[in-house]
Amino acid sequence: MNFRETVTGSDLTREWKAFEARAQTLPDDHRAAWEQIKANLFPYGDFTGRNLTPILDGALGLLEESAADGQSAHEVLGDDIPGFCAALAGGEGTRTFRDRRREQLNRNVARKLSRLGG
Repeated sequence: MNFRETVTGSDLTREWKAFEARAQTLPDDHRAAWEQIKANLFPYGDFTGRNLTPILDGALGLLEESAADGQSAHEVLGDDIPGFCAALAGGEGTRTFRDRRREQLNRNVARKLSRLGG
């Protein structure tokens, strides 16, 4: 990946298109699970989502293998897709993008208030 691709995000666009092309070959229940996985992993991403690409690649590979083995998406992922995604992202208590921004805002406000108070 070169600097221009990093700045413009064209490398991410190419990866997402490849993911979606792979997902289109999946059976219907696996494609539905893929959509849920993407939606549930998105909050764990950084600003660009680059940190999620290896996780999404692995999750899509799991769906592809299970489809090839004739397993349903439910057999592989179970009932708790949000829990599955939390485990993929680092387990319970993993900070989401919103959590990180909230902490940053609280630090900034505390710093400003400390300057005013003394």
